[in-house]
Amino acid sequence: MAERRGITAPLRVREFRALWFAELLSVAGDQLARVALAVLVFDRTSSAALTALTYALTFVPSILGGFLLSGLADRFPRRAVLVVTDCVRAGLALLMAVPGLPLPVLWACVGLLSVASGPFKAASMALLPQVVPGERYAQALALRQVTGQGAQLAGFAGGGALLVVLEPHLALGLNALTFVVSAILVRTGVRHRPAASRASGETAGEGTTDRRKLVTLYALVSLVGLYVVPEGLAAPYADGLGAAAIGVGLLLAADPLGSVLGAWLVARFRIPASPGIAAGLALAAGLPLLVCDLVPGLALSVLCWAASGVFSTAYLVQTQTMVVDAVPDHRLGTVMGRLATVLYCSQGVAVLLAGLAADAAGPFRVIAAAGLLAAVLAAAVGIGWARPRRGGGPDSDFTAHQSLLPMAGTSSQRMDCRDASALSMKV
Repeated sequence: MAERRGITAPLRVREFRALWFAELLSVAGDQLARVALAVLVFDRTSSAALTALTYALTFVPSILGGFLLSGLADRFPRRAVLVVTDCVRAGLALLMAVPGLPLPVLWACVGLLSVASGPFKAASMALLPQVVPGERYAQALALRQVTGQGAQLAGFAGGGALLVVLEPHLALGLNALTFVVSAILVRTGVRHRPAASRASGETAGEGTTDRRKLVTLYALVSLVGLYVVPEGLAAPYADGLGAAAIGVGLLLAADPLGSVLGAWLVARFRIPASPGIAAGLALAAGLPLLVCDLVPGLALSVLCWAASGVFSTAYLVQTQTMVVDAVPDHRLGTVMGRLATVLYCSQGVAVLLAGLAADAAGPFRVIAAAGLLAAVLAAAVGIGWARPRRGGGPDSDFTAHQSLLPMAGTSSQRMDCRDASALSMKV
C-alpha cells in the first residue's frame, strides 16, 4: 500500500505527535510569556527602555545557549535533554511568576530560560529525523513550519486577550505549566535512545563531516536575514504607500502566508534536493523584492512579499534535509543548534542594518537592495558549489545520492526553519 504523502502524514507516528504537540505548547507559552513580561515590567517601571531590555532577554541569551550548549544533544540521550531542559525552564518560569520578584532576579530568570532553549532546540531537531525518517521527515518539517507559525500568532494574540482578564503573574504561571506538560509528553510519548556520541563510539570511522557541503549550507542559511528585511520595515513601507495600520498587518501577514504555502509545496511535490537547487530557490526568493523599488501598490507588494516567502521557505526546508547527509549523527545536535543560531543572528543583524539604511535611503530602496543582494549571494553560492573540486571532478555525489527530497538522507535533518521556532526558522 502506497505511503500517505499529505502534510499531516507524520501525525500517524505516535512519537512525532508527542514531539509536535510539546513544541506547540512551548512556542505558544513563550509568546504568552513575552506579552506578560512586557506588561509586567512596564507597569512596574513605566520605562520603555527597561521593557525593551526585558523583551530582548527572551531572545539574545539563546544565542549563547545555541553555540555553547548544543553539544549536550550529542553527549546525552536526546529525550533526556528535552525533559531536563523543560523541567529547568518550568522552574525558572514559575519563579518569574512570583509577585514582587526583584527586577534583577526576574531578568536573570528570563536570560537563563532563554539560554536553556538552545540545547532544547538542538535535541529536538536532531531527534526528529530518527522519529520520522525517510519521506515523512520532509512532511514533518513542513507541518512544523505551518503549525509553528500558527502557534506564534496564537500565543501573541491569545496572550493579549488573556491579559485583559488575567494578572501578568498568572499568565507567567501558565507558561510554566506548558513546560511541565511538554516534559510529560516527551517523557511518555518518545522512546529512550542512547546518546548519539556513545552509540557511535565517537570514532571517526562511524562517519565524517562533508565540510565543503556544510560550509555551503551555512552560507545559504545565513542569507535568511535578507529575506526578513521586509518584515522589519513593514511600518515605514506601509506609511510610504499611504496605507493605514491595516496595511502594516497585511504586509506582515504576507511572508508567513507565503511560508505556509512554500512548506506545503515542498511536502507535496518531489523537488530534487541539492545545494545547487537550494541556491536557485534562494535566488528566486530575492527577485520578487526587486519590485519594491518601483513603489508598487499595497496589493502587489503583498503578492511579492508572499512570493519571496514561498521560495525562501522551500530552500530552507531543502537545506534542512541535506544537513544530515553532511554530518554524522554523533555531531548532528551540535551542528543543528549552531546552524539555527546562525539563522537567528542573521535575521537580527540584517533587520538592524536595514533599519539604519532605511533612514537614509527609504524602505522601498532598502528592501529592493536586500532582495538584490540575496539573489547575488545565492548565485555566488550556487556557482561555488558547482565549481569542480581542486584536483577532482564536480561534486555530483550528493545530488546523485539524494535525488529526491522525500527520500533524502538516511535518518536525520535539521532546523526550526523558521521557528522562528525556531526552524521555526524565520522568526
